[in-house]
Amino acid sequence: NLARVPWPYTQDHARDFTRREQDRMLPSFLITLPTARGSEIIGSAGLGQDGGHVELGYWIARKHWGKGYASEAARAVLRLAYALGHRRLTAGHFADNAVSGRVLHKAGFRPTGEAGERYSLGRGCDAPSVEYAVDLGCKCGGDDGEDRDGPFDRMAA
Repeated sequence: NLARVPWPYTQDHARDFTRREQDRMLPSFLITLPTARGSEIIGSAGLGQDGGHVELGYWIARKHWGKGYASEAARAVLRLAYALGHRRLTAGHFADNAVSGRVLHKAGFRPTGEAGERYSLGRGCDAPSVEYAVDLGCKCGGDDGEDRDGPFDRMAA
């Protein structure tokens, strides 16, 4: 289900990821869990460029699926994107990965109605993809006069 990440993801891949130069406006992060032996890498989340669009990307190792880590990471990256000044993000998931669509929906993304083929580095071939977008907007006052964080107030917990 990975577009830009090889699978299986090895320690060498993680080392290469941490050594690469990052655009400060498009940060990416490893997601880790503490263990008795140190931190275990369980995934990644961040921003990238897809054509003229800023895109959210993420992955979680299979044994950690269903624990809310992808949703938590997606929401955190959206808040960071907003702080960096991004106001619209895109994302996508492979058509046969509806769970990723639910993660995007929980983070405030909505389907754009566009679908197409996207290359998957993890699969080594093109696969059907469904496209999403979220407008981060700007801080705006609520009816009670307090600032709201636009779509962040609507994100499902």
